[in-house]
Amino acid sequence: MTVNFPQLRAFVAVVDAGGFGAAADELGVSQSAVSHAVASLERELAGPLLVRAGRVRTTVLGERVLPYARGALSAVRGVEEAAADATGALRGTVRIAATPTVCQGLLPGLTAHWRESCPHVTVRVFEGDSAEITGWLANGTADAAVLVDPPPGPGVRLAVDGYRALLRRDHPLAAEPVVDVRDLADDDFLVSPGGCEDRVRALHDLAGLRLAPAHRVRDLATLISMVQAGMGVTVLSEVSRPLLPADLVLLPVSPRVSRRLVLSGPGDGAWHPAVRALAESARRHLGQS
Repeated sequence: MTVNFPQLRAFVAVVDAGGFGAAADELGVSQSAVSHAVASLERELAGPLLVRAGRVRTTVLGERVLPYARGALSAVRGVEEAAADATGALRGTVRIAATPTVCQGLLPGLTAHWRESCPHVTVRVFEGDSAEITGWLANGTADAAVLVDPPPGPGVRLAVDGYRALLRRDHPLAAEPVVDVRDLADDDFLVSPGGCEDRVRALHDLAGLRLAPAHRVRDLATLISMVQAGMGVTVLSEVSRPLLPADLVLLPVSPRVSRRLVLSGPGDGAWHPAVRALAESARRHLGQS
């Protein structure tokens, strides 16, 4: 039996990306090359690893093989890390996971900075909710993540992100310097369950209110469009500001609630040298000692 690195890499990429086309985009190769690599691995192991009907998923054999495949890929990355440490080379691909607001509002500017400060490091961004990105960091799908209010540990604080009321410019409260969340009680309230609902709920608790959203919307763009259409109001974090159209306003809200956004590597393992380089570059960029 001969199992090689490209076969394992293709198999894991298909599982993580959810399909052969997405895996090909992730790996920068053709879809036929990914299909060929997985098929050759299945021949070596004498059994199917993936169910190809509908959304691709692992078979029983695939589920058993997957952790070993991840371990093998992690070992290869460990060899690369050792070599990079020895030579001082800062190159490769770093996969960073973050929530939608961070991916769309904070990371574009930071990745532009990284392109200049670490030109040989390619940053790939994965968008998910808080639970997903924590899992991706733990299982090696992501090399780093922007975590929300993580416990004390290594990492670079990118922002202290305050929460704001999102209103149309013609809303009666749009000219106020600060909006009390109690004054929004007569409006239909919109919330994103995959994003900031826990902190929005905490905000309501502090005000002595019960959060009873009229609509729960997973997609951030849809949430913003619904406010724009006059279907309600919401509370978003400050980092969302670059995403907003001109006919909406983002105002400080009372009581005040914020979150810490921290760039972190694996909590129980060594950071890839390129991740350390990005973290140090971010620290300098933000003026942190």
